[in-house]
Amino acid sequence: MVRAEHKSLALILTRDLASNLATPLFIVDPEGTLVFYNEPAEAVLGKRYAEAGELSADDWSGAMFDPQDETGRTMRPREMPLGIALSEHRPAHGRMSITGLDGLRRTIEVTAFPLFARSNEVAGAVAIFWEDRGDAPE
Repeated sequence: MVRAEHKSLALILTRDLASNLATPLFIVDPEGTLVFYNEPAEAVLGKRYAEAGELSADDWSGAMFDPQDETGRTMRPREMPLGIALSEHRPAHGRMSITGLDGLRRTIEVTAFPLFARSNEVAGAVAIFWEDRGDAPE
């Protein structure tokens, strides 16, 4: 049986916004399924979204990107900013390292926040992130 996919208006509008931003952005639905990342995110994540497609929460939050905290410890999904935003319905920020789909390890700063369709209905969550290249002025 084929399940009809229904995306909330909040996710559709957020995807439209993401498509017009120069800042890397990653969008998940209420179950944590990756539903889109924009072109600037492709450079950090190591693969075009059109090639990667939708990914389950287990895929993107686990071995695929191998997220680690600053001590090198593997992070569980609920410890990552996007996992916190989705599970606790609040904004979160953090620094972590990931391995892109191109095999390169990168340190990123992530700010994530939940998306609400209504005050009591979570439509998903968004992570805005950037690569820390160590070239920021002191």
